[in-house]
Amino acid sequence: MEARVVVPCSWRSRFAPEVVGHSPALEFSLHLIERCADTDSTVLITGESGTGKELLARAVHQGSKRSARPFVAVNCAALPESLVEAELFGHAKGAYTGANNSRSGRMLAAQGGTLFLDEVGDLPLTAQSKLLRALQEREVTPVGSDTPVSCDVRVVAATHRDLKAMVEAGEFRLDLYYRLNVIRVHAAPLRERPEDVVPLAEHFIAMFNERAGRSVEGITPQAAAALAAHPWQGNVRELSNAIERAVVLSSSPMLDVTALGLEPVKTGTKPAGPSVPEELDLRTAIKKVEGQLIARALEKAGGNRTEAAAILGLNRTTLVEKIRKLG
Repeated sequence: MEARVVVPCSWRSRFAPEVVGHSPALEFSLHLIERCADTDSTVLITGESGTGKELLARAVHQGSKRSARPFVAVNCAALPESLVEAELFGHAKGAYTGANNSRSGRMLAAQGGTLFLDEVGDLPLTAQSKLLRALQEREVTPVGSDTPVSCDVRVVAATHRDLKAMVEAGEFRLDLYYRLNVIRVHAAPLRERPEDVVPLAEHFIAMFNERAGRSVEGITPQAAAALAAHPWQGNVRELSNAIERAVVLSSSPMLDVTALGLEPVKTGTKPAGPSVPEELDLRTAIKKVEGQLIARALEKAGGNRTEAAAILGLNRTTLVEKIRKLG
């Protein structure tokens, strides 16, 4: 587990206001961004789909000396392979059929600012080679032209793929990997920062209330516990979709587990404590009992980690670590 760091609230409110949560994993990612934002170092953001990598990339841009210049986002996975180079580096008039006018491309559109290459692992090898040269020489040569154009951009790349494994498989250039992987920031999946789930849910409730003209007030304690316990395979994107659906369709001021489409957190039937597990392996049994106790405390505390820790007689950081290990 990374060392516990806390990013100053003033920095977050100025440069990362849309990033919600205070889990150790998220705070560490923002700490790295705070440290490198005001430089021109290339940043590689890794993480599963839906973890908010673009929000972190925007925080890099907003905290940099380039914040007044463009932030240009490119979804590399969505670019047709035949047009990748023209989209990134531009093209001259007549470079190919249909190129009736010259075009500058995305890199030059980000001149003086930040180019965000989302899903950079999906770039074909030919485009990877040209991108590497553009980063090294700080110039691009449009398709169909022999004249290079000076290009001053800072690159932030993101991927959900294992670029190192792709390098070993011959699918990604090693030299480009090293060029991109200068400052590495990991966007942790939501299941590794469950303490951020309820604050995110409340953030989305307010957002979708405004968008849909609804007046949902919050979530029930049982729903909060269910939200924190859910694995969220689709991460923040899945959570956002679940909250939007519930806000739009609910006729109640409080969202419950039914509105959210979740199963309530199961608790033991005996009020004195959880049932004794059948496992004879001591470590397995202890882990199961801990999980039951933590689930009950979270339900009683309405999903609030601080209150749940107090109920269990633990420090909050100890509870967070136990939840992370229970996974």
